[in-house]
Amino acid sequence: MNGETRADLPPPENGPALQELWVYLATEPLLWLTATLVAYQLGLFVQKRAAGSPLLNPVLIAVVLLVALLAVSGIPYQTYFAGAQFVHFLLGTATVGLALPLWREGARLARRAVPLMTALLCGSATAVASALGLAWALGASRETLLSLAPKSVTAPIAMGVSEQIGGLPSLTAVLVILTGAIGAIFATLALDLIGVRNWRARGFAVGTAAHGIGVARAFQVHPVAGAYAGLAMGLNGLITALALPLLAYFL
Repeated sequence: MNGETRADLPPPENGPALQELWVYLATEPLLWLTATLVAYQLGLFVQKRAAGSPLLNPVLIAVVLLVALLAVSGIPYQTYFAGAQFVHFLLGTATVGLALPLWREGARLARRAVPLMTALLCGSATAVASALGLAWALGASRETLLSLAPKSVTAPIAMGVSEQIGGLPSLTAVLVILTGAIGAIFATLALDLIGVRNWRARGFAVGTAAHGIGVARAFQVHPVAGAYAGLAMGLNGLITALALPLLAYFL
């Protein structure tokens, strides 16, 4: 194929004009930004049609649709990200926006500082140890283990930590998304099964284990759960960013 992708070659049944239009659009950032937003809206639509079922997570649906689109069209990921990076940039803004519900819960948070920090440390350690233990038992490589360690932290922090300790940031990003999606899908069922009914406890658990995607799901369920999930996500990111590099150094 002389190094050409499928996006460079005209479909047999289409004329030159359509091929030229596709080549032009495929290199435009606006196309991939629009595709990302449309894929997520389709995910939301599907979830709403299913009465808000957590099994149909809109982020996971959007990822599947976008991966299928890139695979079929032959567009490289770098071309896609040139447009989707605008959404990536807004991740920081969305994270900062979580400060508002936390401020509203400020008085209650101060009174519960000790049990919250205890739960956070236990949850963070369990997330890292369980993932590494299972992967090690299955024979994962050193790079895979290091890439897996920060998988319960929000993506920007996890990728930075992974790179610092010798992991693969791209692999970490995939693991982070899978962790968040799985947490958002099964957290409600798991917490119901073990009898956790308090919204603060539920939200804090989801935020610790499933970062941003879990926080989004927690806000869908209850605003108090969302506030505590946001707190757990931020604190877990801070602790992981400080502790994992030190742990990797000593080990």
